[in-house]
Amino acid sequence: MKPAYLTMDDLDVNGKTVLIRLDINSPIDPHTGKILDDKRFRSHADTLKELEGARTVVLAHQSRPGKSDFTTMEPHAKLLDRIVRQDVTYVDDIFGSHAQQSIDKMDVGELLLLENVRFYSEEKMERSPEEHAGTHLVRNLAPKFDLFINDAFGTAHRSHASSVGFTPVLPSAAGRLMEKEVTTLNKILTSADHPCIFVLGGTKIENAIDVVQNVLSKDIADKVLVTGVVANVFLAASGAKVGAPTMQVIEKQGYLDMIPKAKALLKKFGKKIELPVDVAVSKNGKRVEVNVKELPVKYPIFDIGLETITKFYDEIKKANIVILSGSAGVFEDEEFALGTFETLEAATKSKFAVIGGGHSGAAMRKVGLEKKVAHMSTGGGACIEFLAGRTLPAIAALNESAKRFKSKR
Repeated sequence: MKPAYLTMDDLDVNGKTVLIRLDINSPIDPHTGKILDDKRFRSHADTLKELEGARTVVLAHQSRPGKSDFTTMEPHAKLLDRIVRQDVTYVDDIFGSHAQQSIDKMDVGELLLLENVRFYSEEKMERSPEEHAGTHLVRNLAPKFDLFINDAFGTAHRSHASSVGFTPVLPSAAGRLMEKEVTTLNKILTSADHPCIFVLGGTKIENAIDVVQNVLSKDIADKVLVTGVVANVFLAASGAKVGAPTMQVIEKQGYLDMIPKAKALLKKFGKKIELPVDVAVSKNGKRVEVNVKELPVKYPIFDIGLETITKFYDEIKKANIVILSGSAGVFEDEEFALGTFETLEAATKSKFAVIGGGHSGAAMRKVGLEKKVAHMSTGGGACIEFLAGRTLPAIAALNESAKRFKSKR
C-alpha cells in the first residue's frame, strides 16, 4: 500500500536545491575527536546517491548540550566525503549569512553540510510544525530550497525544528532510509506471520510497557520476553524480591510507578509475558547466578541467568519474526554480556529479525552479527515508539505536507 507521505519516487530532484535532514549522530572518541562508528553515515548513502543531480544541503546534529561529544560537524563532513565519494563542504554556520551565501554559490552535484543544528537553541523545543515554521532556522533557510527530504528516522520521534519545521513551507518527502524503516516496521505490525516474538530489554521502561500493551492487545506478538531493567521491573511486579540494590536503581531512574502498570499487564496477558527464571548478580564485579526463587540478595542484578538464556535462545530461534530492542544486561562489562550477545545470536537464527537501534545495535556490531539479520534500525527511541503504536511527529509532518503539496506536484 502506498504511504501517505511522499517518497523520492514522487520527486524530480535534478537541478533542484534540496535540504535534507540526516541522522549521523555517532560515538566520538573524547581524546582524539575521531568518529568511532560510520554505520549511520553508510545508512544514508542510497539517499544521497539519488541526489547527485541536485544541490544538496545537509542538516544534522551531534549529541546535545552538556555532553562531552557535543561538537561541530567538521569531522562528519570529512567522513561523509569518504563514504559517498563526493566532495562534501563543511560550513561552520547554520542559517546566518555565511550559510546562506555558501548555498547561493553551490553548483549542481555539490553537497554541503551545515553546522550542528543543536547549536541553535530553538531546535530542541517540542513544537508543532507550524510553530517551528516561524523560527529563524526555517524562515532563513526555506527560501533557498525547492524541496525538503527527511531521512533521519533516528530523530523521527522528536517534534524538533529541523525535522518538522520545513514541512509546512516546502514540498517534503521521506528519504530512502526513512522509507525503509517505516515499511519494515509496518510489516511487523501488520504481518500475520507467526510465531512472532518481541524481546524487550534495556532501560526504557515506559516505552517497553506501551509496546507490550500494543503488540499483545492487537495479537501482533505471540509472546514478549523481557530482559534488562525492563525484566527487573516486571519481576518486582510479579512479586519477586529483586533486592534493595536493584530496587534502588529502579527508584533512581524514576520507574517505581511502572511497577503497577507491569503488574496489570501480567494479570491481563499472563504467560504471554515471559520473565527470567534466573538472573546474574554482580558480587564484587564477578558474575554469580541466582534463581529468581532465591531472591533477594544484597547484590544488583546485571544480566539474565544461564537457564533463562538457554530458554529464551530456543524460543527466539524458532520464531518466524523476532523484534529485539534493548540489551539484556550490562553488556559493556564482559562478565555480564552473555545474555545480550546470546539473545542477539538467537535472533540471527530466526526467519526474520529486526534489531532496534541504540544499545542493541551497538552490541550487534560489537560481535559482528549486523549482516545476519533482516533489518537493523537506526533509531532506538523512534523504533520502540513506532512499535508502541505511537504516531511519530516527523512521519505525521510528512503526511500533512503530502496533502498540502500534492496538487502542486
